[in-house]
Amino acid sequence: MTNTKTMLESFEVKDLEDNSVIRFHVEHCTEVGNEGKPGVQVHYMGNIVCFEPLMAARLAYQARKAGKTELLLEDRSWLAHQDQFVKLFLVLGNEPQVRIEAKTRSRSKPVVKTYALPFSLDEE
Repeated sequence: MTNTKTMLESFEVKDLEDNSVIRFHVEHCTEVGNEGKPGVQVHYMGNIVCFEPLMAARLAYQARKAGKTELLLEDRSWLAHQDQFVKLFLVLGNEPQVRIEAKTRSRSKPVVKTYALPFSLDEE
């Protein structure tokens, strides 16, 4: 079976300070990760972050161990500045989700988007 990608959303966040743009493409994939199961890919600033069942299970374990219901993926986010950033989160719950928060210098609040993951995260 081949991987079929379906665009969930494409959006951009503009910065009026220097006229720059951060573009995002979020896709549902029928096969990602070592197990070839459905997941979600987030593309931004030359990065591709795959949310597949095995990786998400590890992240969910880390969040639960820390007593959190969501986990900031610090190593997959862009946190170079306080006034402009891209934060990726794994949000736990009945329906696990990916949350993207993007802020530029000219925006007073970040743009926040959430996407449901096509799998569940069962506690073990």
